[in-house]
Amino acid sequence: MTASALNMMPTDASGAKNELIGSSPGLRRVWDAVRMVARTDAGVLVTGETGTGKELVARAIHEESARNRGPYVKVNCAAMPAGLLESELFGHERGAFTGAVTQTTGRFQLANNGTLFLDEVGDLPLELQPKLLRVLQEREFERLGSARTIRVDVRIVAATNQDLAQMVQERRFRADLFYRLNVFPIALPPLRERLEDLPPLVQHFVRKFALRMNREVRHVSPQVMEALRRHPWPGNIRELQNVIERGVILSSGTEFFLPSDRLGSSFAQNGLGHTGFGSNTLEHDAAAHKVDGGPAGDTPGVGRTLAEAERDHIVAVLRQAGGVVGGRNGAAARLGLARTTLVYRMRKLGIGQGRGAAGHEGSGVGKLATPAHMTAAVGRGAVEAAWLS
Repeated sequence: MTASALNMMPTDASGAKNELIGSSPGLRRVWDAVRMVARTDAGVLVTGETGTGKELVARAIHEESARNRGPYVKVNCAAMPAGLLESELFGHERGAFTGAVTQTTGRFQLANNGTLFLDEVGDLPLELQPKLLRVLQEREFERLGSARTIRVDVRIVAATNQDLAQMVQERRFRADLFYRLNVFPIALPPLRERLEDLPPLVQHFVRKFALRMNREVRHVSPQVMEALRRHPWPGNIRELQNVIERGVILSSGTEFFLPSDRLGSSFAQNGLGHTGFGSNTLEHDAAAHKVDGGPAGDTPGVGRTLAEAERDHIVAVLRQAGGVVGGRNGAAARLGLARTTLVYRMRKLGIGQGRGAAGHEGSGVGKLATPAHMTAAVGRGAVEAAWLS
């Protein structure tokens, strides 16, 4: 598959680009399989860990197929109890059960001439599996409370993060239904096995959330990218998306910045505390102001913990703001944080606490601790040294 083919991704109902992004060998195999099976009406079973993008593959199959002008209907089999799920899939007649005051059309009928996506199919109750098997084989069913047979023409794409073959061995899933669903299996690789796709994914999510939040964040430093590469990503793309969204919220200017305590314990456990999770701006400012007494020749961001890198960045921005935290031009506004949030971060990082006189070795804010700079320490434009003392 060519790179241009990879870029020709299907769109969802909102017109947004499909987020199954990348050009790694594993993902190329997935797209080759999608294009191959989409031309047929064969059933597809998409497998993979949670957060790998199984629903995106299902939608891509629909959009690449001859059914793309028909409906695309999805059902999460784990989201509702068995009784409700049966009604959801097949519909019911008025009076079929207590509370059934009107006739309801099921998802199979709604998906006629289109595609029905059964997510989390491994959670389908055993008592419903024979009825689903019949629809797959005979393409017909009856609504709850009705003897009238309804025929449908529906393509089934199912997905699961469970091992259905093992569930068959344990008698928790019908073997005949498994074989019927597993006509054409597609296995999605986890993010940790396609790290070459990480940079385009990160840039995609940064652009997406910056646009949504009306932010100017565009650049991700090599240090940040390396830290992201070293994380095992147990939650895969969904976890990455959440981390990037969090970072865009906390970033200001054009550089992506994510404070160390916002990464979660798994980042710290995997040694990412020494990567310098910040931005090129953070490193430039820290070097220019020789924050924390580091030698001018030291390489910024190397050998420092994430907390130290964050602290250096906050101190540098405080210097730029003349020590003012609140207000329109204060450090909080420059960092894109609420004033109270910045105060909390400064307290936690020890900025302005337990420090000596201005200019002494180890002073958190240098000249900001002098009495002359503390005279303006009132109201929302307060100097941090005044209300952290």
